[in-house]
Amino acid sequence: MADKEKEWKGPFYFIQAADPQLGLMKAWSVGDCDGGGDEWSEEVWLTKQAVQAINKLQPQPRFMALCGDLVHAMPGSPFREEQERDLKEVLRETDPNIPLIFVSGNHDLSNTPTPETVEQYCHCWGDDYFSYWVGGVLFLVLNSQFFFDASRCPQLKQAHESWLEQQLQSAAQSSARHVLILQHIPLYLRTPDEEDDYFNLQRDKRESLIHRFRQAGVKAVFSGHYHRNAGGYHDGLHMVVTSAIGCQLGEDTHGVRVVVVTADEIIHRYHSLDQLSNKGVDEDLKKLLA
Repeated sequence: MADKEKEWKGPFYFIQAADPQLGLMKAWSVGDCDGGGDEWSEEVWLTKQAVQAINKLQPQPRFMALCGDLVHAMPGSPFREEQERDLKEVLRETDPNIPLIFVSGNHDLSNTPTPETVEQYCHCWGDDYFSYWVGGVLFLVLNSQFFFDASRCPQLKQAHESWLEQQLQSAAQSSARHVLILQHIPLYLRTPDEEDDYFNLQRDKRESLIHRFRQAGVKAVFSGHYHRNAGGYHDGLHMVVTSAIGCQLGEDTHGVRVVVVTADEIIHRYHSLDQLSNKGVDEDLKKLLA
């Protein structure tokens, strides 16, 4: 985006979504998460509902970020191409004035990505990490699989690490009103000192990233992966874990997160797809945009 996006011009909002994960609902229902995702009409319908609801919002969000696990089928497995094709078909209905930001997840790259799986993702969805400015706010999109297990792609991990360090150093010295991070795997689910889990980053990596993010002035990290709403706030850094458009693994319902960016704060709230479709963004959040 042009340099004019580096200037703060007042409050705005964006949509953070995660895990449409076409195919997981069938796979989960039959107890075969490795190979059971041979139907995904429910996820297609839910993603279409999200797109239609977001297209109607006034004022429009500045963008929508999809924070990983776009489809369920791992690279090279059956149904992968069909799921990607069907997801793209739905997403093409998004209003062209609402840019889409794609964040890579473990199902997009595999749990242990290789140069080949990363290349396949980039060919289909765009870069697996990058930065951009919107309205005076700097956004960093990270590839969290490199934090989780990069044993089969060490050179790509190092390139990502070098880029991230440069970005964080620049952010600390920039004029950004806020610095926000988008990645698939959460740093943590509830507290920074929690035990390692499939759904968070390993504790040593987590602690290192938290320290570096705080030094760079990062205000919040937005993620998905957990298929439930979670997160916390510690030492000035928000960890926001957003439930799924697709399959729910907890008590939440299908939805997306509305994120309002004001001069001093990041205010966010999960909206169910039904709520967003019928009522739009909550009125108290819309007032913050005035």
